[in-house]
Amino acid sequence: MPLHAAIRSTRTRRLRAGGAVALGSFALACTVGLGTAHAADAAPATTVTKAQSTARTAYTVQSGDHLIAIARTLNVPGGWQAIASANNLSSPYTIYPGQVLKLPAGTTAKTASSSASSSSASTASKASTASTSSSASTSSSASTSASSSGVKTYANNLDGWIKESLDVMAKHNIPGSYNGIYRNVIRESSGNPKAINLWDSNAAKGIPSKGLLQVIQPTFNAYHVSGTSWDIYDPIANITAACNYAYHRYGSIDNVNGPY
Repeated sequence: MPLHAAIRSTRTRRLRAGGAVALGSFALACTVGLGTAHAADAAPATTVTKAQSTARTAYTVQSGDHLIAIARTLNVPGGWQAIASANNLSSPYTIYPGQVLKLPAGTTAKTASSSASSSSASTASKASTASTSSSASTSSSASTSASSSGVKTYANNLDGWIKESLDVMAKHNIPGSYNGIYRNVIRESSGNPKAINLWDSNAAKGIPSKGLLQVIQPTFNAYHVSGTSWDIYDPIANITAACNYAYHRYGSIDNVNGPY
């Protein structure tokens, strides 16, 4: 905000006469998929963003909604648990399209509108310049740059499988924690990626539960995460598909505490 003063010294006026003070603004955007808000870097004066908040007391469930996404999108105080409590929902916290949910007091849906901005163009221009400069450098510099970027590696064991799965899930906005995955894996397969259940009702139907999180083939196919193997026994593919299913069915694998 510009500073106003009743009296400015002659020296101050001379110093400020040569240029204008550029003010940046932060842009707040609320993503619907996972509902997290991101603060953008201060932009040039050509960008003007205004955020508005609208109080909400109820929400009508849409197809594909789940409590976590609703809570984050609408900035619900107390998160999805507060919504569940306000509507007397218990595990597995099932909601249906068209259902009207009560929202806790203080819930606000934030929206943002922006005027034309040159920030993106400026960033792209700088990136292009940096890329050109990098390409023109010596092969030695290029080699150093490539090696410094590195490739993340994971141990070929349960710890490594869970950590790699969490990284894949993060890229696809699938919630879940290390502990939530670990305890469900231990319950379902004791950490054996080749585990198969040949005695329950699914097995009787010809679609036995398989892998670390004991997923049946139809569920694996429906919730398979792109970029992972199509082999149901693959640890990463099995964990991520199961967590994706749990995300859509229960809000998160962290909410699963028994057969699911």
